[in-house]
Amino acid sequence: MRTLLSLAILMLVLPLAVADESKLQLAKDPDTTVVLAGCSSCHSVDYIQMNAPFLKRPQWEAEVKKMTKVFGAPVSDEDALKIVDYLVRHYSAE
Repeated sequence: MRTLLSLAILMLVLPLAVADESKLQLAKDPDTTVVLAGCSSCHSVDYIQMNAPFLKRPQWEAEVKKMTKVFGAPVSDEDALKIVDYLVRHYSAE
């Protein structure tokens, strides 16, 4: 009986734990598609918004470099520069 009750509670609570990213949107910009293509292939866009209050250009540059060089994000050097500029324009502590 306890197992059945635990399973029922889990089935009710589990859908609440799944993130609903349909409401998360990045700032509209000519480079938004570059950012979405380069960043959301590996992680949720909420990481960008969560880090925005803390990161300035040098930190965004380091983050993008880490994602491309260390984690292997499929982003060209040209697109990496666009991503950094976009992040500084819209999600920077500056």
